[in-house]
Amino acid sequence: MEAEKRNVYDSRSTLEKGSPGSKTRAFLWFFIPSLLGVLLFLLPIPYGGKITIGVGVMAETVQAYLEPFLPAFMTIVLIISAIVPVWVKAFKPKNLAGNPFLSQLFSIHPFWIVTRIVGAVFAVMTLYSFGPAIITSDVTGGTMLYALVPVLAAWFLFAGLFMPLLMEFGLMDLIGTLLRNVMRPVFKLPGRSSIDALASWMGAGTVGVLITTKQYEEGYYTKREASIIATNFSINSIAFSLVVISFIGLEQYFVPFYLTVAISGLAAALICPRIPPLSKKADTYYEGTGKRISEDTPEGTSNFQWGMQKALKKASATGGVKQVLVQGVKTVMDIYFSLIPLVMALGTVALIIAEFTPFFSYLSMPIVPVLQWMQIPEAAEAAPAMLVGFADMFLPAVIGAGIESELTRFVIAAISLTQLIYMSEIGILLIKSKIPISVMELAIIFLQRTIITLPIIVVVAHFIF
Repeated sequence: MEAEKRNVYDSRSTLEKGSPGSKTRAFLWFFIPSLLGVLLFLLPIPYGGKITIGVGVMAETVQAYLEPFLPAFMTIVLIISAIVPVWVKAFKPKNLAGNPFLSQLFSIHPFWIVTRIVGAVFAVMTLYSFGPAIITSDVTGGTMLYALVPVLAAWFLFAGLFMPLLMEFGLMDLIGTLLRNVMRPVFKLPGRSSIDALASWMGAGTVGVLITTKQYEEGYYTKREASIIATNFSINSIAFSLVVISFIGLEQYFVPFYLTVAISGLAAALICPRIPPLSKKADTYYEGTGKRISEDTPEGTSNFQWGMQKALKKASATGGVKQVLVQGVKTVMDIYFSLIPLVMALGTVALIIAEFTPFFSYLSMPIVPVLQWMQIPEAAEAAPAMLVGFADMFLPAVIGAGIESELTRFVIAAISLTQLIYMSEIGILLIKSKIPISVMELAIIFLQRTIITLPIIVVVAHFIF
């Protein structure tokens, strides 16, 4: 640790002793990309009657323009993602071993090969409408291929390309230093984790998870920190919250609704990191990294000055535009060929269980008396909505839309946004990532967040209605 501090002090001295031209260049190399990152990821923009971010405007524009073609295009991507690993496994091409990125992308474990094949088969069956209806139905494979996959493809295209603007030019180092005194004592997290939450809040929870995953793999978060951030700070965007409350027919209550989600989500973020399984995660770094970033401010230096010095050091060490662009393209390729096939396969299976089996109805039976005790009208109809969100984030709203009581619909809509762990999206992202968190742990955290946030939401709902 002392050696690292000396390196940071040495780099600070180098910047201070540098010529005015080199200081100006370092500042511009930090300021311009970071400003673009803020404008694209963190600045709220009114668009299409809702609030989103610059990356969201790009994604939605491309998605709308290519809407007739995206399902077929992504089906081709899924087929390639399944065929190439089989070919690699069969013929073991020597030139692939010399390319670490392609080797990581296509030389994979048989389990992931099978998963990609399943995803490709589901996509082809859904696209051409053949095979069992439980797979190709509008509420299972159709939801995945025509609703979720195009959204992910468009969002991750721009998020992957432009994410280095947030991460590689010093902004995270500056924000981390400035917010350390808040994030560390309150949430037991580095200050830089606030960027992940802001990107989720203004854009999409999947963007926040993507940022967290990259930060963990590069050694900026420990296993415990990455697990906490991904499961508690990858909050749903304002845009999606508007969609949910409108779908459930209560858009006139959006302001108290979103305040309720924010307050209950804050309570969960305060409690969950302090109890197992998150509290038991090791404070060690991803294998091969261990690059702990100190956010402590030296004596005689303000937080802003120290943060700027670290930001300029980071910006000065960043490679050229070409290197950053190549990194962004690799991120997009990894998402398209590794993540989206997994989303298609496991997401469709999760929706089949939710829509065509009584699994969640049976599982939610013990919740009915609890909801009745909380004086929730239509408790038996509402109970499955308390758990079905584990499969997909929009399913509670689908179930809740048919319930007559406004109070009950309010509770269902709010709880669906505070649970955060959705296997068709966030859950798959985390399983595919290097963050050490299992499906069972995700289920436990999902239940913890439900137990913590439900009483708060119910109290507010009774006050409003």
